Amino acid sequence: MSDVDDYVAALDPGPRETVEALRALILAADPAIREGIKWNAPSFAVRDWFATLNLRPAAPVRVVLHTGAKAVPGHPDLAVDDPEGLLAWQGKDRALVAFADAADVEAKRAAFTSILEQWVPQLP
Repeated sequence: MSDVDDYVAALDPGPRETVEALRALILAADPAIREGIKWNAPSFAVRDWFATLNLRPAAPVRVVLHTGAKAVPGHPDLAVDDPEGLLAWQGKDRALVAFADAADVEAKRAAFTSILEQWVPQLP
């Protein structure tokens, strides 16, 4: 078992189902994506970390999309087509996507997969 498997196994059933659904969706978006624990949460990387799950009690599971462990000076603004309005931009290289539960992950599957497929190629 991986560190992420151990982390997820320790979660309460509701968030666990949501996290498992998100893990599967993110890992399926690109074969180069790997996972680990970073910032005390499941995180995903290609060359550097680009997505981290944000888990808070009694709150939706949020995916923090970013461009690495540290800000990259001079990195261009990301261009992401988001017709469903899933992204809550926190800066030019950082956005949040919230998921209420595993059913919400499934409902947003196509739109979030499209976002990931656009985000990953723009990483430094």
